[in-house]
Amino acid sequence: MFPEFEVVPAVDVQDGQVVQLVGGERGTGKAYGDPVEAAERWVEQGARTLHLVDLDGAFEGERENAEAIQSVVDAVDVETQLGGGIRTVEDAVGLLDAGIDRVILGTAAVENPDIVAEIGEEYPGSVLVSLDAKDGEVVVSGWTEGTGLDPAEAAARYEELGAGGILFTDVDVEGQLEGVRTEPVERVVDAVDIPVVASGGVATLADVRALKDAGAAAVVVGSALYEGAFTLEEAIDTV
Repeated sequence: MFPEFEVVPAVDVQDGQVVQLVGGERGTGKAYGDPVEAAERWVEQGARTLHLVDLDGAFEGERENAEAIQSVVDAVDVETQLGGGIRTVEDAVGLLDAGIDRVILGTAAVENPDIVAEIGEEYPGSVLVSLDAKDGEVVVSGWTEGTGLDPAEAAARYEELGAGGILFTDVDVEGQLEGVRTEPVERVVDAVDIPVVASGGVATLADVRALKDAGAAAVVVGSALYEGAFTLEEAIDTV
């Protein structure tokens, strides 16, 4: 997983459309059109991995955009990682069988940590545990519920359970295009030996470089790409 640093475009889907939220707050989304068109555009510009999220699934606990997301997977020939509404081993294995390369588990991993090991037994290295932090605390259920968990401590725990990597999202700066905070990322990176994918706040090419320097194996970029703050080619070239 991520042998070299990657810039990973986000294709977050809500009501069948690409949407970017601000601070993870429902109702703050801005729509950017058809998911397949977006995915194909990012692949044409050099993406080696796509980050797919079923936003409705994240909030409702059930996958609501399965058809739209499967269309993306069928349309592109790059690695894909998917999160949002994946709550059971059966859900995860079904997606991996259908061609998703990695499943992203947030709420399910917090509520039932053993799910990480169970999926990993059948598909080693396929689980990316999502640790979304708000005010220094891991939050779940579409970033609406606190857990009391420290992100770095939780990351180490999931590594022991067989997680292939950690997706760390800094919810406090997510979608705001106001820059990243490297200290929280560094804490998680220092706690584990598996890859850490950073997400949240990227506004400039300097932010991309800063997250690489903080030790992230990859960075997920959404709003900055959709708003044209820089191109994907520029982001890839800058690192």
